[in-house]
Amino acid sequence: MTYQNLDLQYIAGQWQLGQSRKTIRNLNPFTQDEIFTLQAANTEDVDAAYTAALDSFEQGALASVQSRQLVIQNLLEVIQRRRKEIIDWLIMESGSTRFKANIEVDAALGIIQESLNFPEQLKTEELVSKDPSRKSLVLRKPLGVIAVISPWNFPFHLSMRSVVTAIACGNSVVLKPASDTPVTGGTLLGKLFEEAGLANGVLNVVVGSGSEIGDYFVEHPTPKMISFTGSTEVGQGVGSKALASSRIKRLALELGGNAPLVILDDANLDLAVEFTVMGRFMHQGQICMSTNRVIVDASIHDAYIEKLLARVKTIAVGDPSLADTIIGPIINQGQVQKHREIIQHAHALGAELIYDGGIEGNVVAPHIFTHVDPYFEIAQEESFGPILPIIKVNDEQHALDIANNTRFGLSSAVCTSNIERGTDFAAKLDMGMTHINSISVADHANAPFGGEKNSGLGRFNGRWIFEEFTRTHWLTIPN
Repeated sequence: MTYQNLDLQYIAGQWQLGQSRKTIRNLNPFTQDEIFTLQAANTEDVDAAYTAALDSFEQGALASVQSRQLVIQNLLEVIQRRRKEIIDWLIMESGSTRFKANIEVDAALGIIQESLNFPEQLKTEELVSKDPSRKSLVLRKPLGVIAVISPWNFPFHLSMRSVVTAIACGNSVVLKPASDTPVTGGTLLGKLFEEAGLANGVLNVVVGSGSEIGDYFVEHPTPKMISFTGSTEVGQGVGSKALASSRIKRLALELGGNAPLVILDDANLDLAVEFTVMGRFMHQGQICMSTNRVIVDASIHDAYIEKLLARVKTIAVGDPSLADTIIGPIINQGQVQKHREIIQHAHALGAELIYDGGIEGNVVAPHIFTHVDPYFEIAQEESFGPILPIIKVNDEQHALDIANNTRFGLSSAVCTSNIERGTDFAAKLDMGMTHINSISVADHANAPFGGEKNSGLGRFNGRWIFEEFTRTHWLTIPN
């Protein structure tokens, strides 16, 4: 039987209505049909969720290594059984294409599998003592309660990435998903963990408007850490509030990007075109790692453009439930209007719109610009949509200068026939991640994920997220 009551809050193991007077309409981005209307959470619900999380932590609900591993192993099995149900929700609620939804579920399964290693890593290490009369020990411990704020673009994976890791490390969690994806980013996780046998109160899910509970959620004295994934602008506000609250909190911020795909003069153009199409247009460009700009050597610029235009005309656009669709709907009308303004502004500045796929409802087809000055807003800011500026450069050094000319530093990609040359070029990029002869979108469960500059703080995945979600405690004892 499919899950029921996904329009309720999940607090202390109970499914209940939110206490706010506000409601949240959950809409299908493609059809604009209403999925349901949810009674939002208020600050009293947030208090109750944090109380439940703290109680479960202090009572040792997940103190046992074996109990955590059992829940995580069960979770893997539950998700495999319910894979189709999860994918259907991602298509219906987040506008994911079937292709992208499968990638998202696989990514979530990868981080869950990786988190199975974490419970046994909370152990004591003995250091060489500088005092011969004493032993020097370092304890690795959970933080306590972790607050997770997740986005709407990859809601299932980006919620799971923080939630399952926090729990694997012995923490309890309060999760606040984006209002556009309350199920796939929030209540669906509550159901999955509940079915996996997680103790009541370890995971709590509150769905509410940012204007009512957003600041309160961050400034609350209970959580020891805020894990936020979203835009740079909102993330900066979250960070300042977390640091200014009565109890300073740890921060893990995974923010916006402005990923360049650099195509050097020796690149295979057919590969470069494929990297462009998948790196920019997968999930309508609504990915922080999405190729936000292409930087191409002048000597191959025209040939690249010709091949790119021919390829873009073959991209399937529209219904996300169809197997061959690459570009589905934008998440909401507000984002669609933002894309219209980006296109109009770029055109007004003098960029040439060489491909206009049109806009119908919430579906924005590819829009490609050339004659783009690297200082134009379209090249400097994250569009988060299927809009592609192409920048022509004189040589490799010029390409490097333009690639680094951004306040962001998340992901990047380089296309070249010379791997050594590409590796040398990549090492000079001021980015957290670079992929040579591949797309800018990549996420491995055992590799560090994160950026530099205004793209965030900290790293997710593997041992890096384990270190973020635990703490060290130095202890000395007499011999």
